[in-house]
Amino acid sequence: MTVRDLLVAATEELEQAGVPSPRVDAEWLLAHALGVSRSELYANGDEAPAERERVFRQLVARRARREPLAYVLGEWGFRRLTLRVDPRVLIPRPETEVLVDRCLELLADRVEPKVLDVGVGSGAIALAIADEHPGARVIATDSSPEALAVAAENAGRTGLRIELVQGELLAGLDGAFDLVVSNPPYVSPDEIAALPLEVGEHEPREALLDSGATEAIAEQALPVLLPGGSLALEVADGKAHGVARRLNGLGYEGVTIGKDLAGNERVVDGRAPC
Repeated sequence: MTVRDLLVAATEELEQAGVPSPRVDAEWLLAHALGVSRSELYANGDEAPAERERVFRQLVARRARREPLAYVLGEWGFRRLTLRVDPRVLIPRPETEVLVDRCLELLADRVEPKVLDVGVGSGAIALAIADEHPGARVIATDSSPEALAVAAENAGRTGLRIELVQGELLAGLDGAFDLVVSNPPYVSPDEIAALPLEVGEHEPREALLDSGATEAIAEQALPVLLPGGSLALEVADGKAHGVARRLNGLGYEGVTIGKDLAGNERVVDGRAPC
């Protein structure tokens, strides 16, 4: 079959499966199978090699079962990086890029800041900060050895240096940090059923479900922050003001709330007293 015929057939299959963006996903999958960019697909109307066609059909079948596109591709873009992702870790999202933006703003006047990323997952936040603030020394923790393995692989593939530590939140870590950052689990259990199938049935539950990590990180971060150092958190939509009140109650100063690209209040940060 020609490239165009394959795209038409795959789009129809994905649409019937309820995939939200069937044509775009079909393009990503075919480009991946052929080893070309999406824009190059339409410059080639020739028949796809039989072996590549078989690979493509396998990828489409996985996506039709509502496996996330990022997991099917095995990688996903985050800011300037392309990261390995699989079911051991959450898929990096655009709202987390906004969290990184805020972190870089908070570190702008610090030449060699010491940064702690709590719950590293794929390594997206830690590696993006290391990439875009070359002077930063980044330490990242996670309770999951599987997630740490993915983060280590991504550090290797990007050539960026971060220190990885297995542990629960900030347990066993000493200060003093210029910045503590985290995208903790914040989906409430009663929201799981309403999540897209790609999220609720495929992404790791322990990295999704709220278990009080936001509050715990806020409490544990204050003693390890340098005077004037910052805590930055990604929070659930609708929860920013509650988290901000909690930070104020703990003694953080200059607490602010930032919005993501969709206009949702998604990032909360505050400074340790000087």
